[in-house]
Amino acid sequence: MAENLQEGLLLGMGNPLLDISATVDNEFLKKYDLKSNNAILAEEKHKPLYEELIDLYKADFIAGGSVQNTMRVAQWFLQKPKVATYMGCVGRDKYSKILEDKATTDGLNVQYQYTNQEPTGTCAVLITGKERSLCANLAAANCFSLSHIEKPENKQLIDIARYIYISGFFLTVSPESILTVAKCAYEDDKIFMMNLSAPFLCEIFRKPMLAALPYVDILFGNETEADTFANVNGFNITDRKQIALKISEMNKINKKRKRIVVITQGAEAVLLAKDGTVTEYPVVKLPGEKVVDTNGAGDAFVGGFLAQLIQGKSIDTCIKCGIWAATQIVQRSGCTYEGKPNFQS
Repeated sequence: MAENLQEGLLLGMGNPLLDISATVDNEFLKKYDLKSNNAILAEEKHKPLYEELIDLYKADFIAGGSVQNTMRVAQWFLQKPKVATYMGCVGRDKYSKILEDKATTDGLNVQYQYTNQEPTGTCAVLITGKERSLCANLAAANCFSLSHIEKPENKQLIDIARYIYISGFFLTVSPESILTVAKCAYEDDKIFMMNLSAPFLCEIFRKPMLAALPYVDILFGNETEADTFANVNGFNITDRKQIALKISEMNKINKKRKRIVVITQGAEAVLLAKDGTVTEYPVVKLPGEKVVDTNGAGDAFVGGFLAQLIQGKSIDTCIKCGIWAATQIVQRSGCTYEGKPNFQS
């Protein structure tokens, strides 16, 4: 069925980053005041760690950025080029060339905004055992501006998309772009989707997050993000099923459909809040030796989910495909894959 899908049906917007991935020890995390299984934005004290990773550790370079990963995984399932379009800002340098080559090879229609002000963003992916700590230096990704989506050729890409997905990380960069696209989605009855993306976003970027939320048809998040969102918004509940339900019932502008909330919980069941009820979906528990790298599992989950959603499949199938995709990705280093997916719904 995927071969019948129109080009540009799915649009993703986010922060394109080149992942610099390496296995480190806990002392390295301590040195840079980082926690395992967390995601933060780089501060001045973190700047030297990128060169250190490249010089002292066997670092891999992998095309990254949460939404770009998700779009690449969706394209992997669809096996038809350019069904997904991706926008974000990069520098004019060798890193952006690596990113674009990788994403284009994966079938993505890349429409980067280019800036001379900053180099292409990088993300340190620090692997300790089965955990990973992300430290993103957004650099050029921070320079994304409304002017990019106002260009006629890019505006047309937004117009033809029926499904739009934006990461919470993009709240740090261009909340005005998020709202512009969200309003466009509402006016044209497109499906608008977002991800909570990281606990710090729920705290520090609470205001722009709550401004975008009324437009969100499907919201994704993991367990720590859901817990933090509930805490900072005064839910006074800790039961995650109730949290998912409460988020699904928050104010929504498009009344034609109720909000769907999907919460992943690592190796625990995925929670789906839909139509006033919560459903649990068991996750395949892999033996420890098969888990190589949990970085990218959440991005892959959404990629698998979206690949089925835009084909008109049931939410049930979307979630099962998301789980299948995440299970494949954690068995490899970075958000990578090979061959053709053999997911059976």
